[in-house]
Amino acid sequence: MTSKLEQLRAMTTVVADTGDIEAVARLKPVDCTTNPTIVLKALGTPMFADTVAEALRWGQSQGGSREGVIGAVADRLAISVGAALAELVPGRVSTEVDADLSFDTAASIEKARAIIKAYEARGIGREHILIKLASTWEGIRAAEVLQKEGIDCNLTLLFNKAQAIACADAGAFLISPFVGRILDWHVKAAGKTFTAEEDPGVLSVRAIYDYYKSNGIKTIVMGASFRNTGEIEALAGCDRLTISPQLLEELEKAEGKLERRLSPETVTRVAPIKIDEKTFRWMLNEDAMATEKLSEGIRAFAKDLGALRAMINKEMKAAA
Repeated sequence: MTSKLEQLRAMTTVVADTGDIEAVARLKPVDCTTNPTIVLKALGTPMFADTVAEALRWGQSQGGSREGVIGAVADRLAISVGAALAELVPGRVSTEVDADLSFDTAASIEKARAIIKAYEARGIGREHILIKLASTWEGIRAAEVLQKEGIDCNLTLLFNKAQAIACADAGAFLISPFVGRILDWHVKAAGKTFTAEEDPGVLSVRAIYDYYKSNGIKTIVMGASFRNTGEIEALAGCDRLTISPQLLEELEKAEGKLERRLSPETVTRVAPIKIDEKTFRWMLNEDAMATEKLSEGIRAFAKDLGALRAMINKEMKAAA
């Protein structure tokens, strides 16, 4: 019998949630997703030592404020990691807009355009890139503008149905509802463990999938942030799943039949819901888990972005 990973690939597009070049080459996902945490980790490996050195030299030649140069070097490094991944996957690479722009629609749009332009300068067309934006009201509005310009977006840090509906209304190409982080919150809040079938993160993605498919929404549902293979198996059949190399390898070694759990033909029918800004903010406010995890996620990504900028500043000072 084929491995559970191969069975999963027959019903779901498998995406690697990593900046590990060797793992991507070995596991052969269709797409790759990155975030500031993944980029920072990748740049700390010997494989990217020359890339970091080149970006620092480039930064030393740039004019403008110190802060502006450091930001430009950080962007260049994120694009370099994305470009290396783009050479290995046939599909898309997701690159994230700075987390500290999560509540600034205009600045998010400007940064997204700059990311696409930087990839195009390296010969990588926008059809191979997804712009990642936090699923704040402002991030969703930025995605709405970018989608109309032909720049496809991945709305991340998504924990709540209101976020998913607003993303669909904005015409987002893809959403990344988080599974494991939802589970983390409920385990801590309830003081208990959950089976895969009880897992609040799994149930959240299933509800979003049902809503999308029963209302003819084309936005792709890509489950993310998994804690174990049980969560992945419970979402077999989802449009896409972005999975860490460790869990991909566990699935590659696992045998036995993998049952399809999600299918457009078997969804629970859900009536459409109208979401305006007031409704969005209220529904998010009423969901303590989503409110806390969205804020926590933005802070964590911003922290790692800050760490990258600090590293660049330190190296540039040492080279001066």
